[in-house]
Amino acid sequence: QVQLVESGGGLVQAGGSLRLSCAGSGRTFSNYHTGWFRQAPGKEREFVAAISWNGGSTYIADPVKGRFTISRDKRKNTVTLHMNSLKPEDTAVYYCAADSRLMTVVGTLEDEYEYWGQGTQVTVSS
Repeated sequence: QVQLVESGGGLVQAGGSLRLSCAGSGRTFSNYHTGWFRQAPGKEREFVAAISWNGGSTYIADPVKGRFTISRDKRKNTVTLHMNSLKPEDTAVYYCAADSRLMTVVGTLEDEYEYWGQGTQVTVSS
């Protein structure tokens, strides 16, 4: 069993930066691909970024490409979403998710992720 806890959300002005952290409990978290999704009010949850279990591959969604990056620290069992040049349309609840499937490519679909955190609110003011 893996538990995920997000932190780092908050209120920021447009053009600012935030760093979201996902802390995973359990030794197996370091072996799982990990992704970030977000859900804005009235919208479906969407993929934002993902990183492979070993950090060797990353995937960034087009709406945030060039502004967001993702990294992981296996010693600390954390995955971090670095968000720069934030826009009001980035306002959403951001969720961390872990994919427990083995020998797979990094996924970008919700159904590919088994474990989810509670989410952290990010609000970008104009």
